[in-house]
Amino acid sequence: MDPSRDLPAATERLTFGVWGDENLPLAESLWGDPVVTELTGGPFTPEAVAQRHTQEMENWRRYHIQYWPLFRRDDGAFVGCCGLRPRNMEERVAELGFQLCRDSWGQGLASEASSSVIKWARMNRFSALIAGHHPSNQASKRALVRLGFSYTHDEIYPPTAQMEPCYCLRL
Repeated sequence: MDPSRDLPAATERLTFGVWGDENLPLAESLWGDPVVTELTGGPFTPEAVAQRHTQEMENWRRYHIQYWPLFRRDDGAFVGCCGLRPRNMEERVAELGFQLCRDSWGQGLASEASSSVIKWARMNRFSALIAGHHPSNQASKRALVRLGFSYTHDEIYPPTAQMEPCYCLRL
């Protein structure tokens, strides 16, 4: 099976990949960066990054979803990840998330990738997507609202122990 057929569609500037053993260094460059992970529970140790990487591969194996690695179409550079995490798979509800390398911030890449992931989720008959953001991350809030998500409630995000705003998009 060619996993690329089952990925969100490439966008104008981005393509999606699948986390595998061979790209642990990419995971380390993203989730090992204390600035990138400051609002998501970091900084993370190399062991914690490896565990996260393994969890993404397991999500792919079990559910055929993950926070897929993202690459620039023009030069193949790794820019971060965007995708889905299981939330309530019996009801076809997943959590949308994105995390970008520092040099990719402020370019609209998270919204661009998320739009493709949302289309993929619709085609694959998910009923809803949920998403949250750190209270001080206004860029993520703006991106979620632009993507059509509506605020629903606050909940504790365990990695940061913060109450975070949560949003939903019915598909």
